[in-house]
Amino acid sequence: MSEGSSSQAPEGDAPSAPAKRPRSPKRLPGQLFDMPYLLLLAATLCWAGNVVLGRAVYEFVPPVALGFMRWSLALLILLPFTWRRTLRDWRVIRRSLPAVLLLSVTGLAAFSTLVYVALNHTVALHGALLQSTIPVLIVLFSFLVFRDTMTPKQLVGVGLSIVGATIIVGQGNPLALLSIRFNPGDLILMVAFCCYALYSVFLRKRPQVHPLSFMTVIVALAALFLLPAFLLELSFGRQPQADLATLASVLYVACFASLLAYVCFNRGVELIGANRSGQFIHLIPVFGSLMAVVFLGERLHWYHGVGVVFTGVGVYLAAFRRVAEPRRSGKG
Repeated sequence: MSEGSSSQAPEGDAPSAPAKRPRSPKRLPGQLFDMPYLLLLAATLCWAGNVVLGRAVYEFVPPVALGFMRWSLALLILLPFTWRRTLRDWRVIRRSLPAVLLLSVTGLAAFSTLVYVALNHTVALHGALLQSTIPVLIVLFSFLVFRDTMTPKQLVGVGLSIVGATIIVGQGNPLALLSIRFNPGDLILMVAFCCYALYSVFLRKRPQVHPLSFMTVIVALAALFLLPAFLLELSFGRQPQADLATLASVLYVACFASLLAYVCFNRGVELIGANRSGQFIHLIPVFGSLMAVVFLGERLHWYHGVGVVFTGVGVYLAAFRRVAEPRRSGKG
């Protein structure tokens, strides 16, 4: 909002109207933080490799250890930059502590660790397929808890997104999905995805403080919640393998799948709401497939293109519309 500057009028004259000062341009980081679609694309891009990575390292890094190290390292990265701001915001955060605890347990501690546990008992294909249920769960929980609804156009978009993700995961053969046999790991995945859907829906209850203050607190709580389970896992002799692959995996999930992705997704939900933001999760199989082509040398097939078209059109219909002037969040 531009501020007015008033000048004193000469004696006997009516005061002149305040002259508007030109709005000063925002610096690039501030501009990016007000672009919800770009932020949500960045979040899903960061998450695209997480399921595959969790499956790839499960023999070397136990699931609770990976979750605990993920959030502990993320906290160590955050604290040098955020501890002063977090202390200033603590009074506001403390007033919303029940909501903060719920968000930390559901969206960070439980969700990430349950996914890693499930990937010990299922395959990445199932994880990619079931992950497409998260946007549907977000819509369902938004309606049940807050009576949020979607327009017919958005519902069509949700359906097209599901079709697109299914085409990619099923490699163009819908009948192949009928032959999938689900196992206990898939049930754990569904519990994890329900946790994340609840997190997305209840983000509207987060305290109105700086995003990094909020992130610091929920990350610290997640590491604290996972500490007893991590120690119990160690007592059963399940220790992470100390090598370069383990270090690289933990760095990836801490820096990209945790800090960058969560900050971007949280801001996206704040700007356009949980229902519309959740539709971007359908892009995770799309990005995962493209990453496999670029980095792993896998071949690009016709079903990748068809799936991308369906998913892209679906996300556009369900999520994109003109965004109102974003409301500023928190302090700083």
